[in-house]
Formats: sequence, structure tokens, C-alpha cells
Amino acid sequence: MKRRDFSLAAVGAAAVAGLPLAAQSQGPVAAVKPVEGKDYLSLDKRVPTDLGAGKIELIEFFWYSCPHCNSFEPQLAAWVKAAPKDVVVQRMPVRFRDDFEAQQRAYYVFESLNMLDVMHGKLFHAIHNERLQLNTAQALAAWAGKNGLPEQKFLDTYNSFGVSTKARRATQMQESFKVQGVPALGIAGRFYTDGSLSQTMGRALQVAEYLIGEVRRGR
Repeated sequence: MKRRDFSLAAVGAAAVAGLPLAAQSQGPVAAVKPVEGKDYLSLDKRVPTDLGAGKIELIEFFWYSCPHCNSFEPQLAAWVKAAPKDVVVQRMPVRFRDDFEAQQRAYYVFESLNMLDVMHGKLFHAIHNERLQLNTAQALAAWAGKNGLPEQKFLDTYNSFGVSTKARRATQMQESFKVQGVPALGIAGRFYTDGSLSQTMGRALQVAEYLIGEVRRGR
């Protein structure tokens, strides 16, 4: 979804209808050498990473209520399992508007409590398959309480300094990469691609692999 199309009240078919067909598709396309300015963008200013030498960071920018992020999640999860050892994958929830903050913080609640493996996919499923409206701290806490994470523990962690700091950094990273829609990928603090640029998110991963190879070769 492009940034201008986001609306909590219109997630679903109406939002999808406003996108180019290529951006909606998750299927593979013919592999061709990616072209800068067409398939991916180089950042004007490199974004520092906290990784050690020899590590390459790939960031997925996402939003739980985005149908395209939901569709892309299984593909990304499979890619992560097979990713080279020198690649570190990070997910970063975006905050294009203030009402994105609750879901953004929810991700970091799960991370802080070592519950990402359990809760990340469940939240996508609850929003897109069960059609639950989970866009406030209270609604998310009540949902978490029904899914193995005590409501008060969720809220205490949600309001913690650590979660606030991580959420603020995610928004800063989103702006540094000039994210215009999600899902999107940031590579090595130097490159950006998404489904609109690469035609599909499947090819966006191919573009990311190409750029990781270029970084690895010192280019």
C-alpha cells in the first residue's frame, strides 16, 4: 500500500483497488538485473546500523493492518529461514499517522517479552482473517489477554521506556529510508525497494538479494 492510500477505515478491497496491479501481485516475475532508479533507490544519506563488521542488514517496513504486508509475511518468513548467515533481518513497523502507534508498539511489546514467534503471526491473522479491529492499546491488550499474554503485562510493557524508544527509532528509520508504502525493504542502510518499484514483493526480494551481493562484494 502506498502511503497516501492508508486508512484504518478502508483497509481491504477498497484500498487494494486503488493500487496498480503490479503492486498487488505477490507472484514471481522474470529475473532481470535490477536497475537503479527503476527497481530500487540509493539513499542520499546512508543510514547507520548497529551491526558488527561483515553483517548486512535487511529491514522490512510493515503495518499489521496492511493487506499486502499480511500477504507478504509467509514469503518473507520463508526467505528469512534460508537467508545467508551474514544477513540480519529486522522488521520495523511504520507510523505514517498517529493512529498507527498502537500496532507499532504492539510489535515491540512482543519483542520485549520474547513472544514474537507466537504473537506476530497471530496478530496478522486476527486482523485479516478474523476481521478484528485492533488499533488501540486497549483493544490490543484485551486481544493479547485472550492469546496467552496477560492484559496488564501487555499494557505495562506497552507503556515502558524501552518500547517507547524502539517505536520512536522505527519511525526515525522509516523517515531515513523515505518509506512511501508497505511492505518495503531497506538494504544495508544504503538502498530501498518496494512492490511498486520492483513490480512485486517477490521480485523485491530478488532485488534485495542482488543488492546484498553487491554490498558483499564491496560495491
